This record gives sequence, C-alpha cells and structure tokens, in this order.
Amino acid sequence: MALAGKNIVIAVCGSIAAYKIASLIRLLVKAEAKVNVVMSKEATAFITPLTLSTLSKTPVLIDYYQPNTGEWNNHVEIALNADYILVAPATANTLAKMANGFCDNLLTAVYLSAKCPVLFAPAMDLDMWKHPSTQSNINKLSSYGNILIPPGKGELASGLVGEGRLAEPEEIMDFLVKFSERGLPLAGKKALVSAGPTYEAIDPVRFIGNHSSGKMGYAIAKELEELGADVTLVSGPTALKLPERVYTISVTSAAEMLSACEEYFEAADIVVMSAAVADYTPVEVATQKINKKENEFAIELTKTADILATLGAKKKENQLLVGFALETNNELENAKEKLVRKNLDFIVLNSMQDKGAGFATDTNKVTIIDRSGNTREFSLKSKEEVAKDICSIIVGLS
Repeated sequence: MALAGKNIVIAVCGSIAAYKIASLIRLLVKAEAKVNVVMSKEATAFITPLTLSTLSKTPVLIDYYQPNTGEWNNHVEIALNADYILVAPATANTLAKMANGFCDNLLTAVYLSAKCPVLFAPAMDLDMWKHPSTQSNINKLSSYGNILIPPGKGELASGLVGEGRLAEPEEIMDFLVKFSERGLPLAGKKALVSAGPTYEAIDPVRFIGNHSSGKMGYAIAKELEELGADVTLVSGPTALKLPERVYTISVTSAAEMLSACEEYFEAADIVVMSAAVADYTPVEVATQKINKKENEFAIELTKTADILATLGAKKKENQLLVGFALETNNELENAKEKLVRKNLDFIVLNSMQDKGAGFATDTNKVTIIDRSGNTREFSLKSKEEVAKDICSIIVGLS
C-alpha cells in the first residue's frame, strides 16, 4: 500500500546478515516498490549480486563504474532518484564512515549524495554494538536526521546472545511502511466502502437488479487507500477490476451485503455506503427456472433491510458515516431527510435530472449536504475527481 511506486535504494554492507536482504527485497517487490541495490565489495562475499539482481529485477551496482565498458554508475543520480535509502545490514565499519563523512566506495558516495530520508539497520556482534565508539556514531547519524531501525536481540553469529542482530525482514518492512505512512492524512484509519448493485434472485436464471456499475464506490475505495487508509470494499456484482491493495469482499444480494458490512462496521473509522442496494427482494425464490406459460406473471416482494439505517443506528461517536442518495424529484428535501433519519455525517446527492450523472457513466455531478444542512454543489467531473472531492471532506472531518 504505502510503498507502492516508491524508489527504494538498499545499500548492502559486508555482514553475515546480508542473506536476510533477499527476503526483504521479495517483500518490497510484492508491495510494488521499485528496488535498486548497491553493494559494498565485502557484501558480495556473503550473498551474490546475481541473487539480489534476480529478486529486485534491476542491476546491482558495486563499483563507481562498469569495469568492462567504463560506464559511470552515477552515485548522485542514484541518490536523487531515491525516495528512501536503506542501509542494511549496516556494519560498524560503514556506520563509522557514514558518521564521519568517509567516502571510499559507491555505497558511501550514494549516502553522502542523498537528499531523501536515510534509514539504517545495524548488524554486528554484541560487544561491537555496545562499544562507545559505535554508540557515538549511531548518535551522530541520528543527529544528521538519519533514522535508526533498532537491531534485534537473540543468538548472534559469535554464539553470544544479546542485542546486535539485524532486524528481521518483516520487521524492517513494517518499519518502512509505517515510516512511509506518516505523511498520509488517513494513515492508521480503517475504512469500509460499499459499491455496485445487488441482485435479488427470482429463480436460478433471473434476478431483480439495477444499472449501477460500481465505478463511484471503487473510485472512493481507491482514493481512501491512496490517502493511507486500510480499506475494506464490499462489492456487489460488477465488471470492474478489483482495486489494488484494497481488501475486497464480493457479494450478490442485499442480505449478503448487510452481513458483510455489519461484520466490518464496528472496527471502521470511516464508512462510505455508495452501493445501490435493492429496496425489495422476492419473498420466495424458485428452485427451478420459471417457464414462460402465462400472459401475466406476479412476484410477491418484501422490503430488504436498510443497510445505511442499520449502520447509522449502531454508529459510534468516533465513526464517520457517509451515504448516497440518487433522486429523481424533490432531490434536496429527500436527501436531507435521509441524512437525519439515517444518522449520517454527510450525504452525497446524485440527481437523475443531471446529464452525465448517475449510473453506468464515467462522470458524476453531486451535491454534498452535511449535518448542519450546508450544501456544496460540484460541477460535472470524472468519478475519480468526484472521489477526491468526497475524500477531501472526509479528511477534514477525520
């Protein structure tokens, strides 16, 4: 989520712990980060450049230039293109060089050229870690604005037990994610979004449904995720590609959507119900296809549970609940009534009278009404832009 598209340079030093970097690279690549690896010559004795190049899908750089071609490995460009530089495992030797401005290899040249955040994860034996000179270098690096990923405790290569081992790949990954999310306004928030239509079965072939495409809800889920939220999307039947890094639960009927929303509602900080849920469902569902025999055909229907009202009745003070209203007449009055009756923080009104708005379009035109009755009208925009407008209000209220 938070690391997707980030350019992360991993500077690998000569430590037995270098083997852990292979697993870390796999985790970063899986998180859609772009990984570039710089190694000291000493590091290549512990893990091969070929291994890390294969996993990162980028060439591993070791020297200032390519010996065969004379091509320069531009340390300035490497550093300036990085979103983060991670020195791991950071040996006592490299930490001393970094702290005191020594520059005798490509790795330290990249470090000295950095304008992005630099994180370092030490790895060394217990007594080396505790030595006053090492601790002095750690303090000096921190005073420069570099970020320490603390070493773990456990059995060390020497056989001693204590502090100094490189943090596990999963721990480093978690640290990077949390560090990356610090600047995102919805970091640490859980969001629940519903999208799409529901289908209410008549028989195994036919159903009652509507024309909702799910595009608006999917755009909101994507925008909330990009703002740092941990998003769960409850989706009715759609032909849309599932949004990346969003946990998606696929449902069909209104009853299934209610069940899924109730399950995830309590833990959610932000709830946006944009699904077009069927208002009625057949009392009985035929187990076999109903054959076309009679000129007239009647189905007994019953009301479905009102999902938004159900959640509104359970809403806690620290939760933000947003609903949608698609109206064809008395739009503002109907939307305001729903806002109050369903205990919403604000409601997004779509009017079927507006060309380019509503179902099965790539655009939408909305009016947002808050609890105080204030209204904000927005012009016709793409649904992605409408999602940004809605989420901007959510950020302001969160």
